Amino acid sequence: MKPTDISAPDYFHKVVDCQWACPAHTPVPEYIRLIAEGRYSDAYMINWRSNVFPGILGRTCDRPCEPACRRGRVEEKPVAICRLKRVAADFKDDIKHRLPRPSAKNGKRIALIGGGPASLTVARDLAPLGYHCTVFDSDAKTGGMMRSQIPKFRLPDQVIDEETDYILNLGIEFKGGQRVDSLKKLLSENYDAIFVGSGAPRGRELDVPGRKEAAQHIHIGIDWLASVSFGHTDKIGRRVIVLGGGNTAMDCCRTARRLGGEDVKVIVRSGFEEMKASPWEKEDALHEDIPIFNFMVPIAFTHADG
Repeated sequence: MKPTDISAPDYFHKVVDCQWACPAHTPVPEYIRLIAEGRYSDAYMINWRSNVFPGILGRTCDRPCEPACRRGRVEEKPVAICRLKRVAADFKDDIKHRLPRPSAKNGKRIALIGGGPASLTVARDLAPLGYHCTVFDSDAKTGGMMRSQIPKFRLPDQVIDEETDYILNLGIEFKGGQRVDSLKKLLSENYDAIFVGSGAPRGRELDVPGRKEAAQHIHIGIDWLASVSFGHTDKIGRRVIVLGGGNTAMDCCRTARRLGGEDVKVIVRSGFEEMKASPWEKEDALHEDIPIFNFMVPIAFTHADG
């Protein structure tokens, strides 16, 4: 009989359902035990090694681990795995001395396009191996869509700054405010490899009659959230309709409420249970007295009387 190979991800599918469901295969039982023992810094480092941004994920992760949790088979709800990440992050001590140290450079130069979680994760893994990593981003600070599209009431800047700085301090060169418009030009700068981590920063259009005529009053969700994040938008009209049933729609309606929207409604084509938004996101919106209307299909935009 062959010995058990715990380095193979399939092993966790057999014995630890939550760990298998996690895209990063974070050792969930291990860090929960450490939290129970009050070893928050140890629990944080377990997370940091596998999922890189525990404090951020503890506030924003979509929690694929929780539906897989075995506790859900015998209790009404699973273990609050996601929130326990936040517990570890919020109660840890200073962990800077526990992070990898930049090693001697190996002469290889890596360009990373985009300053979001993908590029930062690659840089975190390569820098300790001696690679010189240069991260390019059109924004002045790292974080990507974590910083620009997730509302501050869910994810404060100081949490993003802390966890992105852990990576930048590994000797990463960051060129903020520098948009890469030509891969050909970047290739000519003698990088040994280029990683493209520019994300998918475009929302979906709804092309129905009246869209162009009412364009001044219609916004694409993630673009509007970015405008709020960067301070370009600080108020909104009294009556607001949010079209869509995903997590972005939930962020938009809750943000609109905070910017002065008094009559905020969410309109969704599907049923409530079929909505793409996570259950806790829908719960938060309803808790803020934002009604969700299901099985309603937008057919036209109408704009009258200003």
